[in-house]
Amino acid sequence: MTIFVDMDEVMADAYNAHIEIYNQEYNAQLTKEDCNGREVWQCVPEAHQQSIKDHTHRVGFFRDLKVIPNSQEVLRELNQKYEVYVASAAMEFPNSLREKSDWLDLYFPFIPWQKRILCGHKYILKGDVLIDDRSRNLHTFEGRSIIFTSPHNVHTTDFERAENWLEIAEKLL
Repeated sequence: MTIFVDMDEVMADAYNAHIEIYNQEYNAQLTKEDCNGREVWQCVPEAHQQSIKDHTHRVGFFRDLKVIPNSQEVLRELNQKYEVYVASAAMEFPNSLREKSDWLDLYFPFIPWQKRILCGHKYILKGDVLIDDRSRNLHTFEGRSIIFTSPHNVHTTDFERAENWLEIAEKLL
């Protein structure tokens, strides 16, 4: 079985990084719960929205992301049993190419560079399973689509859902 796994909001916690940076820069108290059903930039005053959108263009943003709980352990097990590829739309943010590769080297060294797809559109992926937080990527996938819960997608109901990596383990191991 071939499994494709997205990075941001599935392996790497970009959502909370946006909140942490925003709170630090604007001395705010925004929480993940404040944002349920929306992107972080949609939860702040209009004058601050572009600042949040610009986070992903900052050097170091992707390199410094925290690991989503249990992703390392479950992906290690999946990788021993199946063909696991990391598929990230890294081309959207040019700084992210190197940073995402370095981040994977640090936290997921068992997934070699040959199994990392840093691409644009994910509709090119052909395999059995895609785990992603974005419905736009899952809609075009021809295999089993699993939406990984992130605050921005809590109202999405079109796909099989996994709330966390322990649920991924239950579904695929």
